[in-house]
Amino acid sequence: MNNKIAVRLTAYFSAALLIFSVIIGIIFISLFKNNVISMHKIELENRAVNIAEAISQLAGSSHLDFGRMHGRMGGMMDMQGGLGSYLRNLDTIAMDDAWIVDENLNLLTTGTMSNMHYSYTDLPEDANVVVKDVFKGETTFSEGFSKLLNTPAITVGTPIISGNEIIGALLIHSPVEGIDKAAEKGYKILLISIFIALVLSFALSVALASSFAKPLKSMKKTALILAEGNYAVKTGVKRDDEIGELASTIDLLSQRLEEAGREREILQKQRQDFITNISHELRTPVTVIRGSLEALCDGIVRDPERVEEYHLQMLNESKGLERLVNDLLELSRLQNTDFSIEMYEINLCDILKDAIRSASNIARHKNITIEYISDRDIFFVKGDYGRLRQMLMIIIDNAIKFSYENSRIQVSLDGKTVEIKDEGTGISENELPHIFDRYYSAAPSGNKSGTGLGLTIAKQIALRHNIEVSVFSEQGKGTAFTFKFA
Repeated sequence: MNNKIAVRLTAYFSAALLIFSVIIGIIFISLFKNNVISMHKIELENRAVNIAEAISQLAGSSHLDFGRMHGRMGGMMDMQGGLGSYLRNLDTIAMDDAWIVDENLNLLTTGTMSNMHYSYTDLPEDANVVVKDVFKGETTFSEGFSKLLNTPAITVGTPIISGNEIIGALLIHSPVEGIDKAAEKGYKILLISIFIALVLSFALSVALASSFAKPLKSMKKTALILAEGNYAVKTGVKRDDEIGELASTIDLLSQRLEEAGREREILQKQRQDFITNISHELRTPVTVIRGSLEALCDGIVRDPERVEEYHLQMLNESKGLERLVNDLLELSRLQNTDFSIEMYEINLCDILKDAIRSASNIARHKNITIEYISDRDIFFVKGDYGRLRQMLMIIIDNAIKFSYENSRIQVSLDGKTVEIKDEGTGISENELPHIFDRYYSAAPSGNKSGTGLGLTIAKQIALRHNIEVSVFSEQGKGTAFTFKFA
């Protein structure tokens, strides 16, 4: 496993599981032993209570007095009937060492081991405290080291009642050695279980870490391929989590880069076409001017009328060159964010009327009527008068160029929206998305006198004034440019 993240995740998971296992083990060891001791105490208490009740019933039926029997050699051993038999088998019935003592800790009987070898010192530690509580009518416990059993032990004491009188205290003494053995066995089972769980958890953590690391590795490879310029690659990771979201983001980035690459290729081609077109536009008038000058200088043309014709031709070509250079400079200035334009309150209605008045002289040559429709006479906007007039003139001039003779152009102002609509040739669906591209040149058949930069300049002016521009066109029926002012 050479993946650093996978190694770290595996180490983190394993460390967390180990710490968790240790904590669980400590809690289990503490609770398990206490629970076993508690259960043993309950069992001892049940035994002691049952035995004490049995002795109380037998003592009551035979009217025997433990107190009067104390001190007589073998008094308990000589008892006849059920009580004597019961007491002689007391240890067996109790399944542990058992004593019956009076309030002064005098031994009344000790079951089958009653051969008078026991004394006060043989009683469990804290027996006096237990007996005092027993003669108060309580069942109580004591834990301590047993000199008799030479091991830690638990002692339970319960009263033996005859009538309403406590006639003795039953003590049952049980070593905890068996409890310790049971606890040790439980600990071993716990350790084995924890070990198996850790092994399985380690294997699971390795698989889980790999499930995290594998998609990250795939995304890394994808990113490296993207860095090399191959934008068609995808991560192939499909997950419904944060890693899946990251993979989807990388795939989206790949898609966007691929689209940007295609657009860059298109833009590069448009730039080359633009340079080719501009070179052609520059070369043609230069060639014409040079040819005319050579003809005049070499004396080939001497006729005054022909000389004047050559002069007019050179003048027209130089005007075309000037217009082309001016458009290029204008576009360059507008696209420069550092180039500032004057912004102040102006009446858009005045600009529209001014532009229509100027365009009407051009439209007269094709007998085109320009109609102006407005719902108001005053509409103030913040902008540059000259630039906004230039933007509107470009659109109206294009509408005139691409309109049929004897047609109509409609300029309308409705609310904050200006629409310029013609009845001309229209724009094809393929060309419509690119008409504002600065290196795009549509079919030039209807625009032989233009440089192809007009719409780009108009769009830049609109952007500098926060004007939203949209175009609708249908081939053979006309085009409508819409300008929505903020």
